[in-house]
Amino acid sequence: MTVPTPLLPARCDVLVVGAGPAGSACAQWLARHGVDVVQVDQHPFPRDKICGDGLIPDAHHALQRLGVHDEVMALAQPVAHVGCIGPRGGRVDVPGRLAVLPRRQLDHILQRAAERAGVRFFAPWRFEAPLLDGEGDGARVAGARLKAPGGAQAHDIRARWVVLATGAAPKALQAAGVCERHTPSGIALRGYVKNEAMAPRIRALEVVWHKRLRKGYGWIFPCRDGVFNIGVGLAHSHDQAADGKGSMQDVNLRELFQAFTEVHPHAAQLMAGGTVVGELKGAPLRCSLEGARWSRPGLLVTGEAAGSTYAFTGEGIGKAMETGLLAAEALLGDRGAAAAEAAIDTLVRQAYEHSLAALKPRFDLYERANRVNNHPWLADLLIWRANKSARILRRMAGVLEETGNPGNLVSLRGIAKLFVPGL
Repeated sequence: MTVPTPLLPARCDVLVVGAGPAGSACAQWLARHGVDVVQVDQHPFPRDKICGDGLIPDAHHALQRLGVHDEVMALAQPVAHVGCIGPRGGRVDVPGRLAVLPRRQLDHILQRAAERAGVRFFAPWRFEAPLLDGEGDGARVAGARLKAPGGAQAHDIRARWVVLATGAAPKALQAAGVCERHTPSGIALRGYVKNEAMAPRIRALEVVWHKRLRKGYGWIFPCRDGVFNIGVGLAHSHDQAADGKGSMQDVNLRELFQAFTEVHPHAAQLMAGGTVVGELKGAPLRCSLEGARWSRPGLLVTGEAAGSTYAFTGEGIGKAMETGLLAAEALLGDRGAAAAEAAIDTLVRQAYEHSLAALKPRFDLYERANRVNNHPWLADLLIWRANKSARILRRMAGVLEETGNPGNLVSLRGIAKLFVPGL
């Protein structure tokens, strides 16, 4: 039976396109402050989302701020450590506030919380094009044209502001005129495997570096009920060109995944004795707050559409929510301002872009830490020293908590300090 696509209203204060962590965080925060928000997504909920599903400390902070942390943790698998495993098999367990919850469940919790706050949610609707007031590059976005599946229905909705939280795929960014790089920053492949016998043996978030993983890494993250999220990621997967287009490196993700199951014993045992749930799926990543303009008149770009994923770790859930909240806070400055529309637009955009610019140096540090992916022997060195030094282990824990500098661990000075603490 075909379910009719629900009809959208003609207008709202803010239209949020996308119901992932960034979009739902932004929508909920605005609605909690009395803003009339319409949120749309191209998929009915709940829906699957390709991700590692790991929740590190920044995600916990954002979930608490959004009032859903207890609901999330009631379903999540709590984890006490990240197990960092080097090419030679050395391992160090870095403590942290961690958990795992499949995105199908996490995103649904966040989307429902936005609705409880007063957001009007509609799906499935796909962003087709912005509605513009005026002409040329300076034309103000005044809403969006949305299409239902199959293209049979189209609907124009006018809004004071549009927030684009459409993830890593470039199509919506291109349609909105804010795409600077068509190709992704990285790519990942993940699947779910049920293997209850491995549940007592894999209790940490395992991250593995090896020379056969070709400038990438593998992971195994334990979910509940003997299910594991297993995958491989590749940073800097595409060559970048001046026109924003580029070609992918000569890497086959399925071959990379197969190599992971051969070089990491837990991956081999998990696959050999387990049952694959669903299928292996790949997805692009947008990292380091690069690849898209963060705003244009009447429109803000947030979450992974703005590049909110960390390059080194591939973690993006917490920073997606954080950028969504920053977009909402900037938009709240629009309310009741006694100034001309153009001046208010400028103030909102400046506030948002300033807040993202303040985050950018941290993303750049994670780009520097990519040396570990490019030179796996660095992982061996760090693991060896961390097992002998509580100070080094604390520094690694500080990277998780965002109190430490990940780039410094693998800089020339940082490597020297592994041997000469007084430097």
